[in-house]
Amino acid sequence: MDRVIEKKFWNKKRIWSIAGIAALALLIIFSIVMAGGKSKLNVDMERITVSEVKKAAFKEYIPVNGVVLPISTIYLDAMEGGRVEEKFVEDGAMMKKGEPILRLSNTDLELNLIGQQSSVYTTLAQVQLAKATAQQNTVNNLNQMTDAESQLKEAERLYKLNRYLYENKAIGEQEFRKTELDYNYRLKKRDLAERITKQDAESNQLQTKQASQSFNNSQKALSLYSRKVGDLVLRAPVDGQLTSLDAEIGQSKNKGERLGQIDVLSGYKVRVDIDEHYISRVFNGLTGDVTIAGRNYELRVKKVYTQVTSGRFQVDMEFTGAVPKDIRRGQTLSISLALSDETTAILLAKGGFYQQTGGNWVFKLSDDGKTAYKAEVQLGRQNPDYYEVLKGLKPGDKVVTSSYENYGDMQELVLKK
Repeated sequence: MDRVIEKKFWNKKRIWSIAGIAALALLIIFSIVMAGGKSKLNVDMERITVSEVKKAAFKEYIPVNGVVLPISTIYLDAMEGGRVEEKFVEDGAMMKKGEPILRLSNTDLELNLIGQQSSVYTTLAQVQLAKATAQQNTVNNLNQMTDAESQLKEAERLYKLNRYLYENKAIGEQEFRKTELDYNYRLKKRDLAERITKQDAESNQLQTKQASQSFNNSQKALSLYSRKVGDLVLRAPVDGQLTSLDAEIGQSKNKGERLGQIDVLSGYKVRVDIDEHYISRVFNGLTGDVTIAGRNYELRVKKVYTQVTSGRFQVDMEFTGAVPKDIRRGQTLSISLALSDETTAILLAKGGFYQQTGGNWVFKLSDDGKTAYKAEVQLGRQNPDYYEVLKGLKPGDKVVTSSYENYGDMQELVLKK
């Protein structure tokens, strides 16, 4: 007869399963204990950059590029339109003030000048004729005045004589009254001649003044036309180099059209392009440095152009001391534009870490240099080489400054050599 075999609880299979589960649990517990609750990542030291925090002189500056330009540029525009008849010099010539550059022709303008000259000559002849007529009238009036004075004196003499005779009964009343009437007539005629002479003098003075004004206006108009015709010859307004001359014989140029420019070569300035992010921090007086042929030169901002184009604005800078001898118009210079004075600060070298952390934290190395852990920091100003450390680090600390792109949410890095 069959016998029931009792099944054992602690068989080999069950024992091995429990042992495996216990071992796995112990491994997990050991990992948690060893990690202290933090996620870790092994990192090869040769594939990261470690920088030491230091205390040193710091100046906030930005690298910018500038183009060398003449200290001043005078633009040459056509004062009058016309056809290019003659070129006296070619583009690039060195000019002295007043030297001719080219000559235009304008028939209408030249005909107007001739017409204005004729008008001036006609006005001058009219003025001279009016003066002669006025002088003749003055002479005639003076002669009439003289005759009236002479006749009045004679009539006065007869009147006084006859009055004496009449009072002494030597002549009759009719003869006396006749001389009295003649005297009064001559008196009135003298007064009339005197008034006519005075009015004629005032009239002549006014006519002479008006004629002179008319003549002067005609002369001014003639001078203006002469100058306009003279403007057909384009001349250098200052000493300098003629550049960008745009004129060929036979071309027609309109009034106000740009013909070229004169570059004043007594000095140079540098036109600098800057990102609009810095527009509120750039002003006249800021300085910058540039190295040319191994020598350092200082520049100073002289003018800020506040108009923003394509996210950038421009400033003009001039050399404060010696000017490099070998620079040329159009040359590009790399300038370090200082945004602050030099101070002493705690500095951290720039690196790829900033793109992942925004400067809010870094991986700081432990004292033994075997691990790096997250540390909160506060960064301030910067230049192309360093960040200014405001909080979280001290001189002598070492920080991983290379990119953190592959570290994810790791809390600690285990550094392997």
